[in-house]
Amino acid sequence: MKLAYHGATHMVSDLVTDIEVTGKSRFSALEIWAKKIDPFLEKNTVSDLKRLLEDNGVEPVSLSSIEFVGFRGDEFGLITDRCRELCETGQAIGCDTVVLVPSPIPDTSSDVAIDLCFPWERVVEEYVDVLRTLSDVAKPYGTRLSFEFIGFHWCSVRTPRGAYEIVQAADRDNLGINFDTCHFCGGGGNIEEIDSLDPSRICAFHINDMEDVPKEAYHDARRLLPGEGCLPLDAICGRLRDIGFDGVCSVELFREEYYRLDPYDLADRAYEASAAVLSRYFKIE
Repeated sequence: MKLAYHGATHMVSDLVTDIEVTGKSRFSALEIWAKKIDPFLEKNTVSDLKRLLEDNGVEPVSLSSIEFVGFRGDEFGLITDRCRELCETGQAIGCDTVVLVPSPIPDTSSDVAIDLCFPWERVVEEYVDVLRTLSDVAKPYGTRLSFEFIGFHWCSVRTPRGAYEIVQAADRDNLGINFDTCHFCGGGGNIEEIDSLDPSRICAFHINDMEDVPKEAYHDARRLLPGEGCLPLDAICGRLRDIGFDGVCSVELFREEYYRLDPYDLADRAYEASAAVLSRYFKIE
């Protein structure tokens, strides 16, 4: 298994720092927080970015992410433009994956109860159209699109079963899913759902832990280093191993407390914590 650092783990660092931290740590790769690319390219070129990655011996495994890709109406053109932009950048730096994040449940009524019962069939229809369109944008660049279910209550796609159903219905060979431990547990996914997944369609695995709070209280700022919280990481890793998954794993945390730490120290802690869990199930590169 390739273990990657994620740019969101120390969100306040810039892209140069993320690359240097990854290069000096035991991580073998970096999942780039896509919003950090924009300020870098204001003063540098894509060729400069490629050179920086190469000079630090860092493999870019994913660009994360394009948020809220569904139910955008007239704004959907902004999503296709961003997809094309990131695919171009990814192709230039040797990164073949872009992460897509589903949108909140559409606001169709002032009645909250009705909104929360938004028809699943309509959700599937929307994202099948969205993913097919974006897959057509990405294909010329050799880019895979990784659809990441979000387990928080507001999201329209919350479980691996839901995300995988949509990806299967879209039926494009450059589509897959992201599997995040926080979102899996927060969204109420059943552990048995993992058994039905095609491991070749899991573009990346995000490992993290969570404070021991009700699922209603799950949010990014409560994430913890793997092994320090309440998530059943052993059960999840064991199931992923059993279906034959052995791809990229990124440590993605988003915890504001961690942003105040030295990024090099945080990377060391993140590697040690993640490796301690993962090494029981996978051989880490």
